[in-house]
Amino acid sequence: MWQIFRKELLELRQNPKVLRIVLVAPIIQLIVLGYAANMDVKNVPVVIADGSRTAESRRLIARFEGSPYFTIVDVVTTVNEIDSYIERGTAWMALAIPYDYAERIGRGDRTAALQLVADGSDANSTTLALSYAANLVGAHTEELLTERAGSAPLRRRDGSLDARIRVWFNPQLLSRHFMLPAISALLLLVITSNLSSMAIVREREVGTYEQLSVTPLTRWGLIGGKLLPYGMIGMIDVLLVVAVTVFWFDVPIRGSVLLLFAMCAVYLLSTLSLGLLVSTVSHTQQQAMMTATFFFLMPMIYLSGFIFPSENMPRAIQWLTYLIPLRYFIVIVRGIFLKGIGLEVLWPQALALFAWGVTALAIAASRARKSLD
Repeated sequence: MWQIFRKELLELRQNPKVLRIVLVAPIIQLIVLGYAANMDVKNVPVVIADGSRTAESRRLIARFEGSPYFTIVDVVTTVNEIDSYIERGTAWMALAIPYDYAERIGRGDRTAALQLVADGSDANSTTLALSYAANLVGAHTEELLTERAGSAPLRRRDGSLDARIRVWFNPQLLSRHFMLPAISALLLLVITSNLSSMAIVREREVGTYEQLSVTPLTRWGLIGGKLLPYGMIGMIDVLLVVAVTVFWFDVPIRGSVLLLFAMCAVYLLSTLSLGLLVSTVSHTQQQAMMTATFFFLMPMIYLSGFIFPSENMPRAIQWLTYLIPLRYFIVIVRGIFLKGIGLEVLWPQALALFAWGVTALAIAASRARKSLD
């Protein structure tokens, strides 16, 4: 046993990259994730449909502006104008104030009905945000009643606000409908990036990589030959996870199935390119596996919005999340599954995902060429 122990220590000593990964990566991740690991919901983007446009309605809006839980992204006039904000994810929630809001509040003998429209695709965050909004409206109602009553006895219904809540896309707020599309994206990332991360380094380990350098094979022929089989396996995985999500867990696809598979193909370009890039910078399969896991997969899981809302993270961490392809694909897959939206809305995420995959593939191909030279 001692000899095995000594052998493992010697191998680690001969491979300083593995030691750096083991010792440095957990510290970096702990620092970054310590800021990101926050389940509280703050700065929920809200769009206001103010049909009243009076001092009374602006007073209610000011309450949302002063709350740390909400950030008003825009104030529009009609309810029809809020659709695009929620479909694009610019706003998680909309507050509709009716045109006769000031009149009802002023008379003090009628209830003013407010409408809260929420994006239910993120069930947990939406539930918390609705609770915050209901409490805020309730506090505003109490303030109005206190001002109006003076010394007279309070009657709860007179001149109060009635917040009528309506949830879009996931009316039952089922967390399964929210989580399963993202879990599918995560599984595809882990499986395909790990597969392709072994592509080059395995050749190097068994000593056949040098032989490839003397063959007429071009670098793009090498890259294509390595990635295509994994791409086929990835598409089979896509078919399987979509089938299980839809037929086993009864999560409906409200958007285009063809668009879903097309976006999955773009996503696989990113994950396979990531794995190939890892393979070109690693010298052993063990090193490739650890590099992919510690430096790429774990940060992507925690910073992509899969577990913790990226809106809660510090600004510097939020900018970092834009470098993560999983962030874009989660928006795409949830948009197609839950919202039924198409490429006319999702094109920024699709373009960013494609650009990420092409860039990673170009860097990996460049490094493969240098290795062959």
